[in-house]
Formats: sequence, C-alpha cells, structure tokens
Amino acid sequence: MKYTAVIVAAGSGTRMKLGYNKVYAKMRDERTILNHTIDIFKADKDCIQIVVVTEALAYYQNMEGDWPGLITIAKGGKTRQQSVYNGLIAAIGEYVMVHDGARPYLDEKSLKRIKKALKTDDAVLLSVPCKDTIKKVGEDGYIELTYDRSTLCAAQTPQAFRTDLLLDCMKKAEAEKFTGTDDCSVVEAFSDVRIKTVEGSYANIKITTPEDM
Repeated sequence: MKYTAVIVAAGSGTRMKLGYNKVYAKMRDERTILNHTIDIFKADKDCIQIVVVTEALAYYQNMEGDWPGLITIAKGGKTRQQSVYNGLIAAIGEYVMVHDGARPYLDEKSLKRIKKALKTDDAVLLSVPCKDTIKKVGEDGYIELTYDRSTLCAAQTPQAFRTDLLLDCMKKAEAEKFTGTDDCSVVEAFSDVRIKTVEGSYANIKITTPEDM
C-alpha cells in the first residue's frame, strides 16, 4: 500500500512565542521539528511522496539541493483546512496521510497500524483513549453532562484516507463554507464512509509550548 504524506507546516505557532513558525524551532539535536517529522515518512518504504505545505514557499523552492525528489512543496492556505486541500491537489498517492508538521514523535508501530487498517477501510483515525473525564459545560458555566469516558478518544495525526475521498469531501466543504475541526470531521460531514479508529501513542503529542520540546 503506497501513500502520500501531506505534512501541514504553515501555522504561526504563537503559543511558542518564538516570533516565527514553531516547526523551524530546533530540538535537542539541533535539527528542526519539521525535519524530524519529515524523517518519519522518509524512512517508510511505502511513502512515495511527502508534500510539505508551508507559508515559506519561496524559501523552500530555493533549496533544491537539500530536498530530494521524494518531497514536494505546496503553498499554505489561510486556514489549516485550506492548507490540507492545497496539499491534496499535489498528492500522487492513491492514499494520503495528513500529519501535523509539529508532531515529530509518531512511532513506527502506529504507522503500521494505520497502513494495516487502510487495507480494509477508506478512512482511518489514529487516536488514544481519553484519560480525563470530559464534561459538557453550558454558557452559564455550569456542568450539563458528564460523558462516558470509555466511548471517548483523543484524535491524533496522521489521519489517513483514500485520496479521492478526502479531496471530494474537501471540495464539498469549500462549496458549503464548512470548516471541520479536523480532516475526519470533513469526511464525516460529506460522506457516508465509516472511519476506522486505530491505536496511537500518548507520546505522539503536537508541540504547542516550549515544555513539549
């Protein structure tokens, strides 16, 4: 099963307080968060293309010697959903995995679970069970409902799909001016495809604050 990895790296990362996109921050080994994220997919023989969606388009286009043929650069959009759409247009794989550029701790076992699930399903969500009790709070600040934690999960990335499925749903979302909370929510809204969940890892965090480094 061959796929394209779309790495969304066009955010501003204001909570990191760096003054620039956090994916370019250096980790302990002096390599950037984005480089670590890219390396996950470069090491996977089933990944035939990596699309990096970035706001720094001209910068990367001038780095031809540093980017092998496996990597394609796409322009970031005004929103994450628009960035994903731009990445999908450039994708050549029958399947696509959409991954956060600031999520460099994806492990090989999780990646294998996703690929296994794609053999039977057209949409796959990497997730972990919720550890905390989740409450619904009303506008008045009072609790309205306590959810059954055993039925809840926290969504992670990559979120994987048959490429034409996600692209079709993204087009419909654009026409309807619908903004999803993640890629799966777009597929939920504009298709009848059931989304398979597979086990992720609690270590697969998205770097949001300096403490996450």
